[in-house]
Amino acid sequence: MNAQAKPGIYITGIGQLKVEKESPLSIRQMGAKAIKLAMDDAGIERADAIYLGNMLSGIMSNQQQLGPLVANEAGLFGTESVTLEAACGSGGAAVRAGIMAIMSGFCDTVIVCGLEKMSHENKDFITKAIATASDWETEGGKGETFVTLNAKLMRMYIDTYKISPDSFGMFGVNAHRNAFVNPNALFRKEITLEQYLESKFIADPVRIYDASPVCDGAAAIVLSKYPSKKFKTTTGPEVKITASAVSTDFVGIGDRTSPLMAEGLRRSGQKAYQMAGITAKDVDFFELHDAYSIISTLSLEAMGFAEPGQGWKLAADGKILRDGQIPISTFGGLKARGHAIGASGVYQTVEAYLQLTDRAMENQIKKDVNVGLVQSIGGTASTTITHILVKE
Repeated sequence: MNAQAKPGIYITGIGQLKVEKESPLSIRQMGAKAIKLAMDDAGIERADAIYLGNMLSGIMSNQQQLGPLVANEAGLFGTESVTLEAACGSGGAAVRAGIMAIMSGFCDTVIVCGLEKMSHENKDFITKAIATASDWETEGGKGETFVTLNAKLMRMYIDTYKISPDSFGMFGVNAHRNAFVNPNALFRKEITLEQYLESKFIADPVRIYDASPVCDGAAAIVLSKYPSKKFKTTTGPEVKITASAVSTDFVGIGDRTSPLMAEGLRRSGQKAYQMAGITAKDVDFFELHDAYSIISTLSLEAMGFAEPGQGWKLAADGKILRDGQIPISTFGGLKARGHAIGASGVYQTVEAYLQLTDRAMENQIKKDVNVGLVQSIGGTASTTITHILVKE
């Protein structure tokens, strides 16, 4: 059975807000706006359930219970609505919850929304809040941040494989090039490899162009048991999610036997490949969790696109570009579109859908695409959610 013939859950509508340094909207308004856009796109007025992906609202805004707040703001009073948290993978976790709700038979139509508002606090508070996704006893509580933790992984990689710290530059160049033509991106500016090399280190060997920014954003999708044509007149291709898989690893890097192998990421990916009946060779593009260049590198290797120690070469050789062998971050990724934490996994799904329906405009990949791979990661690859989207 080929990938197109596999059963799956259909994406029938999408909505996204422009990622901003600081949104003038409240978090409930952001979520409601993204949901309304997705519902309009899907041609529906109600849904059986809403699943929200969010990490930091309780810490940043002193607000839990986002479910009913956002549902009511969106005009969906009384609808089942709950929040999923998996650190930076919260958006992906919400997508998976929506898929499972439909596959269980409890729901026919589900709205998934990822949202995060984090820029209204000072930088130190934000950094400490994000660090709660580390192992607090051994990492965050000892002064580690996700910048320093990823710097450790990057240094370990450089020392193990004997490469230059300059080797990761094309990840940032590619992300900014793609964000430049994405109207919803935070950083709509290109950078050159020379600018990358001249940029400052924020935690050696991590440069500023190796890390994703603090920002606000919200995105939503409508998932359905049925294809789009049941709800609206459509002439374009249908897109369905044929695989959803999660795996975990030790939260603390120090507890892992081989941190550079990213075993949790690898397990999640292999389960998804098996579920969809494909291999890495069948994937046309990869929306990976490029919060840091080192995570992009480990993801490419763990998912079978490069041998261990060779992931950076895919970037250096231009094979990750939109006209390359395995395009990544096609709308700018977390690095340049922006990493509004709880929303990122949903933005990635929206962007993969746009590629598969030929609606990506200037961001469209330069070849025919039929299979998209999306990964959403919590922590330093301690929770990995993998989805495979297929054009039908």
